Amino acid sequence: MSVPLRRLRETPRHLLVCEKSHVRHERSRHAAHVRSHAYNCRVSFLIPECGILPEALKSVITDIGEYYLVKNLSLHELVTHEFINTFVKKGSCYALTYNTKIDQDNAAALLPTGKLIISVDKDTYEELGLQGRPSQYSGKKVMRYIVTIDLTDSAFDPDSKKHKRVLWALKEKKPLEFDFLLSWYNTGAEGSTLMSYFSKNQIQAHQPKTTFSTLRNLQCPVFHSNELQGKLEESCSAQELFEWLGAVCNKVGLDNKSFSFLSTYCCPQPSTVVEQAYLCTITGFIVPEKIIQLLEQLCCYFDEPKLAQWVTLTVHGFADSPVSWRESEHGFQKGGENLYNFVVFRNLDYWLQMAVGANDDCPP
Repeated sequence: MSVPLRRLRETPRHLLVCEKSHVRHERSRHAAHVRSHAYNCRVSFLIPECGILPEALKSVITDIGEYYLVKNLSLHELVTHEFINTFVKKGSCYALTYNTKIDQDNAAALLPTGKLIISVDKDTYEELGLQGRPSQYSGKKVMRYIVTIDLTDSAFDPDSKKHKRVLWALKEKKPLEFDFLLSWYNTGAEGSTLMSYFSKNQIQAHQPKTTFSTLRNLQCPVFHSNELQGKLEESCSAQELFEWLGAVCNKVGLDNKSFSFLSTYCCPQPSTVVEQAYLCTITGFIVPEKIIQLLEQLCCYFDEPKLAQWVTLTVHGFADSPVSWRESEHGFQKGGENLYNFVVFRNLDYWLQMAVGANDDCPP
């Protein structure tokens, strides 16, 4: 067997980080963790023993908000002071290149902090002439570079040499053009909108897609909030729950039938059967502020007596995003996974599970 083929058969490295806290604890970092994961393409929540969603939850789902796809947008448009003053400094602005492969193509992302992250190949980097650093996943021979530009830096004013050099590099020396996903979250500020600002470009508004399903007689693992590691014959671990949730959200059978050619996975033990469970999945370009609102409503689900002992909220990041959490560089390698999951218990204790693949730092 050749070396390349042998490597393809190896299981890629992955990392799962778990922590436990209480939603109302003064040092709880649940909201901070959500905010630090900027680019989200899928959000799912699972509520056992639930047949009908409360109106408050329905309202949050309806109000997730639209996002935009702008085609053939020149990157220099995002570093103009008109754009910075209109959107970056007046709310949380998110931009991510669309249909780019992070391990092959040039890509870019604008974080709500005002940091513009540009991931480029070696040739593009040399043509741009902007200061950057080698990608930490390049290997011995550096073939990719990361350029970070702080659009809110006081030294980045319109008349500064720094701004003029960046604008010249992106507009004249090496113009870069992408299709961008864009979203802007602001708390009631009046003024321009992304649709009107980019009206001269090819811009389309999109609504997130939402699917609902009721799962009947669902086999669920037994687990307890104070037993992250699980207890032999008494409760399952956080890792076992995480794997089970992945199977449920992807509609994988849990019965391990001998004739199944798709999966031999079965529910971890001990387990119990839930008569019905409500699964909702939202796909699109979903900003963290809306995910926080959804998480808060899921916590409020237990304000009134319920049969459910817990609820879960799972969030998937874009596989080809230049960053995962905060400004941590993200790569694809064999999967590009970057996701997190909340398990909120009836007493408002919660588990937070954060998972990444081979080309990622440890989640914060």
